[in-house]
Amino acid sequence: MKGKLITFITLIVVLALSAFVYFKFYFVFGEGVKAGELNYVVYKGYVFKTYEGRAIQAGFGKGKGANAGAIQSYEFDFSITDQAVADSLMRCGGMTVELHYKEYLGTLPWRGKQKYIVDRIVSVRE
Repeated sequence: MKGKLITFITLIVVLALSAFVYFKFYFVFGEGVKAGELNYVVYKGYVFKTYEGRAIQAGFGKGKGANAGAIQSYEFDFSITDQAVADSLMRCGGMTVELHYKEYLGTLPWRGKQKYIVDRIVSVRE
């Protein structure tokens, strides 16, 4: 009886831990397209080399007073897991790009530093 109880509790703990890891690191929380001027794409890391990038998105701010409606820029930091996508983006610095991304709730060192993972290029304009 005691052995069955320990086995049952162990099974519940393993299932709960597996569900947590799945939802934190592998479940796609959101996906969409962001557009902006590609600032850079780099290949870096100490142990896990990953492709990291940044796009600058211009827009109007929601400030009050003198800053109301002022143009502000937002940075979209992302990681890239596909080498072909990263190589293509490395040739697009300074251009306006539309990037399809997937958002995860957590990061994995071999997937990149960011929660946003760009998986394809939608369009590129000069």
